[in-house]
Amino acid sequence: MQSVTEAAQRISAAFAPLATERVPLRAAMGRVLAEAIKSPITLPHWTNSAMDGYAVHAEDVRGASADAPITLPVCETVAAGAVPSRALRAGEAMRVMTGAPVPEGADTVIRVEDTDGGVSQVRILLDRDAGKNLRQRGEDLREGEIALPAGMPIGAAQIGILASIGPQDVAVHRQPRVVILGSGDELVRIDQFDQVLAGRRIVSSNAYTIAAMIEATGGEAIDLGHCEDTLPAMRALLEKAVALAPDLIVTTAGVSVGEFDHTRAALEAMGARMDFWKVRMRPGAPLGFGHLGATPWIGLPGNPVSAMVTCDLFVRPAIRRMLGYTRVHRQPVRVQLDEPVTIHAKLTHFLRAIVSPRADGGLSARLTGPQGSSILTSMSLANALLIVPEDRTTVAAGESLAAFLLSDAASMGEAFTL
Repeated sequence: MQSVTEAAQRISAAFAPLATERVPLRAAMGRVLAEAIKSPITLPHWTNSAMDGYAVHAEDVRGASADAPITLPVCETVAAGAVPSRALRAGEAMRVMTGAPVPEGADTVIRVEDTDGGVSQVRILLDRDAGKNLRQRGEDLREGEIALPAGMPIGAAQIGILASIGPQDVAVHRQPRVVILGSGDELVRIDQFDQVLAGRRIVSSNAYTIAAMIEATGGEAIDLGHCEDTLPAMRALLEKAVALAPDLIVTTAGVSVGEFDHTRAALEAMGARMDFWKVRMRPGAPLGFGHLGATPWIGLPGNPVSAMVTCDLFVRPAIRRMLGYTRVHRQPVRVQLDEPVTIHAKLTHFLRAIVSPRADGGLSARLTGPQGSSILTSMSLANALLIVPEDRTTVAAGESLAAFLLSDAASMGEAFTL
């Protein structure tokens, strides 16, 4: 039986970034660059104005105030997209718009709010901008510089940089194809909900939650459905999965020791190499990992919460690794308990919790309610997993524990504050 840390390390070490593909720039959001991008141009191309105002020599406007304005002739107006016709001489101003090139010789742009807005001549009413409001040529990027390194996750800012320097497509690591499948005679899909209403079956919620988690992480989920609880049926479904040549196979249920749990037997009959079968954690102890041929396999428990917790802790990092991320695991934060917590087994517990900001800048945590591994509503309420070490059977209110935040919801508030 592995510790949680050992299991996480062994699984993530088995994965590497996938091969590269080129995708259009607009499709690159959330992917990871597979190669460094050099800038073919200098940005900005020219020194330009950061304000609508007047390009001047700083020495010509120092000391200007509303009581002692300085008046300068305006020799030209330069709109964005235009260029100055000549250099700026001492003792004159040139009217410029935001983004417009500033004339040679100018070292200041006085914002229009600090002037009378004159067209042929301008009165400077304040000198606070002396030496300011210029975007210098090349202050963002120089031609030939690395604009974005290989391994950089692509977000909105990276999309903006790439758009600014011209590539219409970029090389990224391929999205992993993840086959998911399960077993259970009691399970049906949503389109068979009449059997649920009749009290004969339950919906296979894992098929929906695990696929959603895979897709939210950036993988492509291929759902093969579930089979009946027999060894031949499970083997046939696994053979179908292998035939699709996925990057990862994820199974749910059938990994425990029950009479009708056939996943392990089916894998062994197919020659799978088993790395480990259990983890010292709750929920999610019956977790398996190995390889079926060259294809890695992760076996998640069948209980809905157990499946989601183990998917987040072990499947999600594997997908991120294949996408090219270097930071693949959630990092814990410290939280103060609002209520006492008691556990009844020497296992690392991951309890569904709601983490909220405290007035002193720290974080507090309370449980979402009952922690049974079949209570899926508790997962829907949680924004964090509270981590109770296996050597802490009781933790008092006010004590500190670590937690994994599942989203940024813990830092959100109803009103904007600074």
